[in-house]
Amino acid sequence: MNTPQEANPTAGSAGTKNDLYVTKVTASGGRHGHIHSHDGLLDLKLALPRELGGKGDATNPEQLFAGGYAACFENALLRVSREAGIRFADPDVEVTAEVGVRRNDAGTFVLSAALAIVITGIDQKKAEDLVESAHKICPYSNAIRGTVDVKTTVSVR
Repeated sequence: MNTPQEANPTAGSAGTKNDLYVTKVTASGGRHGHIHSHDGLLDLKLALPRELGGKGDATNPEQLFAGGYAACFENALLRVSREAGIRFADPDVEVTAEVGVRRNDAGTFVLSAALAIVITGIDQKKAEDLVESAHKICPYSNAIRGTVDVKTTVSVR
């Protein structure tokens, strides 16, 4: 018999009836462990990066965050572009996210992020305006605004 949460994956404590999508991922073993999604689509070993004293032989949380941020931001950029009447082909827009971990002045660990956006076929000013608009609707940008320093570079070709 399904529990209410199993019958409705959005009915968990994080989900609300207004959520468009909710996912659930479980971690065990910390940065040297394993993560898996409850739908079975994500199943990864984790390893501490060499730069932090680990083996670096598997993915790490920063890589996962960077990949998610890049994909999500690109989707937001494509959306605001469409709303502005501009349609891009897949190779016309590229977003690269770089995520770092460092200690702040208080000695606690914090993230930093940089987004490098390359857009083909429009002028620099329009590209910068679209990127600014994308930051306003990107869920990752909204989630970390005010807590993670995000540097953005925009290039056109």
